[in-house]
Amino acid sequence: MTRHDPHIRPVIRQLDEAAANRIAAGEVVERPSSAVKELVENALDAGARRIEVAIAGGGKRLIRVTDDGCGMTPADLPLALSRHATSKIDGSDLLDIRSFGFRGEALPSLGAVGRLTITSRVAGGDAAQITVTGGRQSEVRPAAGNRGTVVELRDLFFATPARLRFLRGDRAETQAIAEVVRRLSMAEPLVTFALIDEDDGRTLFRADAESGGGDGGTATNARIARVMGREFAENAIAIDAARDGLRLTGLAALPTYSRGAAVAQHLFVNGRPVRDKLLTGALRAGYFDVLASGRHPAAVLFLACDPHGVDVNVHPAKAEVRFREPDAARGLVVSALRHGLAATGPRAATTGGAATLAAFRPQELSRAPSQRAVQAAWTMQAPLAADEGRGFFEASGRIEPPGPEAAIPTDMPADAPLGAARAQLHENWIVAQTADGIVIVDQHAAHERLVYERLKAQAARARVPAQALLVPEIVDLGDAAAALLALAGDLDRLGLVVEPFGPGCVAVREVPAALGRCDVAALVRDIADDLADGDGTDRLRGRLDAVLSSMACHGSVRSGRRMSGDEMNALLREMERTPRSGQCNHGRPTWVELKLSDIERLFGR
Repeated sequence: MTRHDPHIRPVIRQLDEAAANRIAAGEVVERPSSAVKELVENALDAGARRIEVAIAGGGKRLIRVTDDGCGMTPADLPLALSRHATSKIDGSDLLDIRSFGFRGEALPSLGAVGRLTITSRVAGGDAAQITVTGGRQSEVRPAAGNRGTVVELRDLFFATPARLRFLRGDRAETQAIAEVVRRLSMAEPLVTFALIDEDDGRTLFRADAESGGGDGGTATNARIARVMGREFAENAIAIDAARDGLRLTGLAALPTYSRGAAVAQHLFVNGRPVRDKLLTGALRAGYFDVLASGRHPAAVLFLACDPHGVDVNVHPAKAEVRFREPDAARGLVVSALRHGLAATGPRAATTGGAATLAAFRPQELSRAPSQRAVQAAWTMQAPLAADEGRGFFEASGRIEPPGPEAAIPTDMPADAPLGAARAQLHENWIVAQTADGIVIVDQHAAHERLVYERLKAQAARARVPAQALLVPEIVDLGDAAAALLALAGDLDRLGLVVEPFGPGCVAVREVPAALGRCDVAALVRDIADDLADGDGTDRLRGRLDAVLSSMACHGSVRSGRRMSGDEMNALLREMERTPRSGQCNHGRPTWVELKLSDIERLFGR
């Protein structure tokens, strides 16, 4: 780095407008998808009901956004290209933001680094056009055009060629643009969106305006299903909760419908797509102890609040927000998700059944089955038969179907989602018959979840049992000690007793008994570190839940144990009553279902 000679006084200069716009563009426009986001948001703020985005070269050669919004007059065009000129706010209250855009930086920034042309017409007026190339602005001239605005950006970053080297290939940039359009379309379900690749004329994405019949929630859910796919909608639960002036709505997928990366998480604050650490952390906490390691939840959630309760002017890209009461926002997300998931009972993702079907393959017998193989095939436990454990094998080698004594019991609950147990296979899999198909249950995984939920409920009803330390552990936390001691009451209910011990230190006198011998200092430091993200008590609760999960695993029905018919049916009924019983403690499904129609297709019927 070159530094000035301290003996030479540097001269302070006022940068010209073109240089200032190029600097601003570095914050506002990071890549083509950033430009698309800004231009589509402008179209939405203009009241557009149809928005078409056309791109070429992954947006590097061309971005054209056409809308049918209110448009601009010829006199508006030069002003729209001035920095910090906007029609969205008057500047008197920077917290009362009710539009996507408000900073007035996007258009001048784009004009500073690319070749920008704006053509616009208001209702009853004449169309006009203005061009900006590398910051050099033309005169306004007459043009032809419909009501609304067409913004065309060519050769993005031609004026700052060094930025081009940081862009990815055309395919990756196109995918990023498509993701931006998809996210904005979920925020505005009453608007028609189209994304076209002019390189090959393909329509990459299209979503016609949803007809919600006046019900915004219905239209939003329909748009979510269109964007996220039918499988997501079928395997998601509706979220609608309110607290402290905040309201959370949307769809959250079942834990068994998880992803390998956080690519299916879409969060909105007052209709604005955001990528907020507090909210993504709350989303993870809401799925705590129901997801396998390395899996990520899928969700589309909308948080609505008074505009004064959230600051959207944190970053020029407006993708981050800051809540006035972050704990209230986080608490609402976590509690709404946990209650929603608990209410699903034994429900599991339908994709499990599809995967099960895919595992079946018609096989041709290369030779007749041996007598021993046939005996093994039918010598399964048939718990509902009069003669339990009996096989249906004849000396002639013929296999006879079960007799009438194995029929579905007449006392089977008519509305039992998991049906009635019919058999136990390999001392691990319970096969149950429902009204329109069959259910296969992993007996160990299912009972493990039932025991785990029972232990958690017991721990929630009373203070977690604690054990006193023979010698209190003194932990130096520095400035973090005060924040930890502020939560001393909550920690006490979880079995961790801490007291002040001089400047920056705490004395730990009791720890949860369930943790056994643990590194007390490491535990307390981890909790203190997590307090910055609001996860302090969650860390301790997570440690305790991990212990309870281990206890549940050792206390549950093991694989290899033969169960009676009454035991299997009792297990099914308890699964139907227990929250989150559709997945085990590690996030795997506890049961899968095959409909009769699916089974019939396997046999070509």
